[in-house]
Order: sequence, then C-alpha cells, then structure tokens
Amino acid sequence: MAKIFITGINGFVGSHLLKEYKDDEVFGLVKSGTDDSGLGEDVTTFRGDILDQEGMKKIIGDIRPDIVFHLAALTSPAESLKNPTDTINNNIQGQINILEALRQNTLFGTKNLVVSSAEVYGDVSEKDLPISEETMLLPNTPYAVSKVAQDFLGYQYFIAYGIKSIRVRPFNHIGPGQAPVFVVSTFAKQIALIEKGRQEKKIKVGNLETKRDFTDVRDVVRAYRLLMEKGKEGDVYNIGSGISYKISDVLDALLSFSTEHIEIERDEELIRQTDIKELRCDISKIHNLTGWSPEIKLEQSLRDTLDYWRNNV
Repeated sequence: MAKIFITGINGFVGSHLLKEYKDDEVFGLVKSGTDDSGLGEDVTTFRGDILDQEGMKKIIGDIRPDIVFHLAALTSPAESLKNPTDTINNNIQGQINILEALRQNTLFGTKNLVVSSAEVYGDVSEKDLPISEETMLLPNTPYAVSKVAQDFLGYQYFIAYGIKSIRVRPFNHIGPGQAPVFVVSTFAKQIALIEKGRQEKKIKVGNLETKRDFTDVRDVVRAYRLLMEKGKEGDVYNIGSGISYKISDVLDALLSFSTEHIEIERDEELIRQTDIKELRCDISKIHNLTGWSPEIKLEQSLRDTLDYWRNNV
C-alpha cells in the first residue's frame, strides 16, 4: 500500500484522482475555507495553503509520501489576464514550496507529478499540428507563463537535486464537477439553469470558432496514475485525445441534449485577445510508453457534465 499525497484533492481533478487510489493510503491538502465533505472517510486531509512554505514542509515531512500529485493551482487563462500577479505568485511559489518540501525532507525516492498545461505552446501554426512535446513554447497568458515556470522547475529540481519529477502538459479536460469558468461546464450549467426556469433562454458566448482537444477528466487521471508507474523521471508528456473540436460544435451537441429552444448571443467581453486558434495533441509519446489512450467519448463527457449540473443547480 503506497502513501499518496494530493494537493487540491477536493478540486475537479483531485476528486477524480482520489478514485484511482482507493486501495492505497491517501492524504490530501484542502485549502482553508473550501468544502471537503464529498471526499469520504478513506482519505486523511490537512487544511493548509500551498503558499505556506513551512506548512508544506511539515505536512509532507510528517506523511513522507511515496507519490505526490501537485494539483492545487489557479487554472483559468482568462482570469489570469485580469489578475496576473495572483496567478504568477500562486502557481510558481506553490510549486517551489512542494519541491522544496521534498528536498528539505530528503524525500529523494518520492515521485511527484508537476502539472503544466497545453497552454504553454501558445498559438501554434497549423503546419505544426498536432502538438508534440518538442513543439516550441510560446505562452501568451500569465497563466501559461506560470505553467512554463512550474514545468521547468520540475525539470530543474530533477537535474539539480535528483527530485523524481514527472511533468505533464494536459490539454483541455472536461467532465462532471468542473468549475463553470471553463467553456463546456459553463455551457452545461446554463442549459441546466434554463431547463429549471432559472435563466433566460439565452446563452452568451465568446469565440465559437476556436478548436480544442478535449479529454474526459477520468481518462486524464488514469494517465496520471500510469505515468507515476511507468513515466521516465525528469521527462514531460502531453495528455490529450488527438482530436480537436470546434467550440460551436461542442455547444451544438450540448444543446441537442436539451428539449429547450435556446438562443445564442455573442458577448464581446468573453472574447480573449490572446485566444489560441487550435490545440490538438500528439499523444504518441505517452501511448507508446504506457499504452494509454482516451476511452471515454466526447459525447459521453458532455452528457455527464450536463447531468452533473442538472443535479447541482
């Protein structure tokens, strides 16, 4: 039985990752003021903040985990454009504190997952699609810059100190429980509210012409687990589906699951000036190493996300 430590365990990805380790001893970091009531009794939680360096050192030193998944972060590119300082400080300092806790507690046998993002690649030209791990990094939001830093800190601590970091660059992941600041979840939540008569039969949208590579969060956490088992320390892996979908088609699919007639209204305030035209993942590296590929189809992910909001609005 391994000791697993997950920061942000009560978040979208953390709550799904927890299910991958139901036969192990799981510990989780929960930010003060957030709800962890849905985690169940088979996890030991600690209240704290990734920005508290001494606190992280003590928690990780007390647990002495075999595997660390650092998931706690500010995750919205759009919000980072409004408040770059918080995003940069939180994500970079938080990552340093986790890596320093491992180093200062001499946990050189502990594997840790450093979660970067496909956003680090920026607006890739069509000729360079699909995006491999060798694609140039051209971050165009403060969030993406913070993820480049986290990514390279994982590599630097591996090279300098032998900390067993495995880095991932996940593309857009979706599914039940995702916060409604992200495109699929906000569409689904609004449809659920409209169905219950709590919102006007209208959805405001930004740019529907961009294309994104969507993977179900349940497939993503399965990839995380496999990489902890088979990933090469110090290396980096893209995680995605290998297929890109136009946002307008995703919205049309969600609308087709509802019997309500819903209007679409473009809102200029939702348009990102630094928006990326298309993200599409080359998954050959992780697939060749672990055999992983997505199993849950997009339609199922969309239905499950909509049903989640129907039960939670």
